[in-house]
Amino acid sequence: MRLLIAGGGGFRVPLIYRALASGRFAGMVSELVLYDVDPARLQAVTAVLHSMPGGPDARVPVHATTNLPQALAGAGMVFAAIRPGGTSGRVADEKVAQDLGLLGQETTGAGGISYALRTIPHMLYLAQLMKQHCPDAWLVNFTNPAGMVTEALLPVLGRKVIGICDSAGGLVQRAARAAGAPLPEGRLDGVGYYGLNHLGWLYRLESNGQDLLPRLLADPLALAAFEEGRLFPQPFLAELGALPNEYLYYYYQRDAAREAMHTMARTRGETIHSQQEELYPRLAAGGADAFRLWEEARRSREEGYLAEARTQGAQRDEADLAGGGYERVALAAMRALSGTGDTQLILNTRNSPVPDTAAAQTTARPAAPEPAIPGLPADAVVEVPCTVTADGALPLPQQAPPEPQLGLLRQVKEVERLTVRAAVEGDREAALAAFAGHPLVDSEALAQALLDGYEREFPALRDLWRPGVL
Repeated sequence: MRLLIAGGGGFRVPLIYRALASGRFAGMVSELVLYDVDPARLQAVTAVLHSMPGGPDARVPVHATTNLPQALAGAGMVFAAIRPGGTSGRVADEKVAQDLGLLGQETTGAGGISYALRTIPHMLYLAQLMKQHCPDAWLVNFTNPAGMVTEALLPVLGRKVIGICDSAGGLVQRAARAAGAPLPEGRLDGVGYYGLNHLGWLYRLESNGQDLLPRLLADPLALAAFEEGRLFPQPFLAELGALPNEYLYYYYQRDAAREAMHTMARTRGETIHSQQEELYPRLAAGGADAFRLWEEARRSREEGYLAEARTQGAQRDEADLAGGGYERVALAAMRALSGTGDTQLILNTRNSPVPDTAAAQTTARPAAPEPAIPGLPADAVVEVPCTVTADGALPLPQQAPPEPQLGLLRQVKEVERLTVRAAVEGDREAALAAFAGHPLVDSEALAQALLDGYEREFPALRDLWRPGVL
């Protein structure tokens, strides 16, 4: 199978290549195609792949190109991880919000809306070209904000697109180990998780018919053994009765997160931008040392993840620094979609799958499946455990979230849908409403200032709006 990575000059591409060349994913891909708009980044990443340890049997043929139609031709699977505007765009996403006294974060709050507004049009273009050049291919999307991007692509690709993120699956695995009941590979039986991308809760963790989560939430020592358990006070978690995704730190500890970010010498985006500006030329010229240079930079980057949520001097767990998160999710999804055995993963997909077309044409038309998350729209993209087969991702039914979780999910989902409408239809008023309606903004005046600021940073946003809207 020919695998295309759109965004092939991305920093994490070597993680995918390493996984492809070893273990249960070895032999699945006959050719890896890297597409990117930046030839210098392609050259750097290709140098890393060529210098990666391993003999000839551990190699997958690699072809790099800046020609997207050529890259798509014959692809059986497409991974997408693009970043329009590059890392400097991320800096602007964060700084515009932060300069207005708001949380400056890449995918959560105002920064996430800005990121989506400029990314969705590019992803729609990719999806439309896929329909022309590889209509049978699946799109596995980890372009952020993954939930919004995936929802925008559903009208074009239908069930052929799924969104992935490693934060929810990582939470479940870490919690299961802390509870003393590690989960079998590819199985989520007994796991209850509902949410949107970067906004979800683990609410059930069964083993042998017993829910282990209440005992875990009542045990400060067990919670202290993994990152999400350390992010929130133990009495708060016990009262909540669930383990929040790490990104909920920005909601539950909003003031502390904002203040910590304001005291940092540089934003997370500025740190990564500076690192990559210096690193990529060294990788391209690194020869046999390119992989070593990349690995050192990868570990440094992992050490700084969510630094604003940790006390001074606290370090991430060694297991979290080792890498191997989202690329395992992506390749496990690819394996199942290719018909090489079913698996279960937490994915971003439609809340209620579209009924089978053939069955829908019978005289006894079947009823539409119930939403996986009761209380959210059936056609909304949500993040839930799914069974993945060659037919796609089937969301597994979850309990109805209690208030206020359901209220927060509804509020943020409405923001996501307004953002998608703004990007797809060129509706500036929808963009303003999205900023104003987000719980981390909650102000029409700030919404106007945010959109004005992002339009200054990204002039192409002004071209997005339809004539007559401004």
